[in-house]
Amino acid sequence: MTDLLTIGETMVSLRTARPMRLGGDAHLSIAGSESNVAIGVARLGHQAAWVGAVGNDEPGRLIQRTLRAEGVDTSRVRFSDESFTGFIAFDQPSHDITRVSYHRRGSAGSTVTADECIAALEATRPRLLHVTGITPALSATTRAATLAVVQNAFAAGVQVSLDVNYRARLWSRSDAATALRELLPHVHTVFSSDDELDILTDAPDAVADLLDAGSVDQVVVTAGGKGAWAHTASGTIHRPAFPVTVVDSIGAGDAFVSGYLSATLDNLSADSRLDRATTSGAFCVTATGDWESLPTRPDLTLLTHTQGTALR
Repeated sequence: MTDLLTIGETMVSLRTARPMRLGGDAHLSIAGSESNVAIGVARLGHQAAWVGAVGNDEPGRLIQRTLRAEGVDTSRVRFSDESFTGFIAFDQPSHDITRVSYHRRGSAGSTVTADECIAALEATRPRLLHVTGITPALSATTRAATLAVVQNAFAAGVQVSLDVNYRARLWSRSDAATALRELLPHVHTVFSSDDELDILTDAPDAVADLLDAGSVDQVVVTAGGKGAWAHTASGTIHRPAFPVTVVDSIGAGDAFVSGYLSATLDNLSADSRLDRATTSGAFCVTATGDWESLPTRPDLTLLTHTQGTALR
């Protein structure tokens, strides 16, 4: 039995420390919201599986190898001879601004089917299923796959979490609202930034509406440097952001989610879930990369030390 199952597209990533048009050295890695969460959960000591499709090419093999090395189960990954592995490029036109370019239209990741996802759900029997608003934005096929796996997981008694993760380059807010609201009757935990809540509901009090209607029993809202809030029927808990030096904010949301889901798997209290989530998010922003600086379980206490401390 797997602790966490997640589905989505993982891409090869290229990063430069200056505008890419100037050339120079680039760092090669992988990136994908759902696989970032799987890596984060695996590093914290849980069994995580990722389902997706990649091209039958060297970039696809890099993704498989990297996830395997991080302890993520990739046994349900499909290698496609018809489609390519997508990639994403990050460059920095300014020292504190990251620019993102996608090269994914028609990629293997956009061909993941409902049958594949349901088969993975039945094979892994996860305690948690995690999906994002990115996957249903990729194609009609992946939208149907996301809805089907969420419905089947919910019917099987699996806890389902949804991270809105809105991407304006993939679809409009109205299209996102239509698709994600279809998922809500089968979701237990919602992760959203404070400016994404209106995608899920038109109600003036979005959090109250989500908690009052359907199956959602936790609404976790992030607001960058202002911290995060966990809302349940029992009340609201807030945690400020950790006072760390931000090097790269890309992937912080996925890190936050991985910490929260890890604590959920450990049956921790709402306070402790939010503590682990903010700690994991803080680790992510202190170094470059989507997932590279995610903490292991022994790392979780390191941020209690004063910055600059040498542990000898």
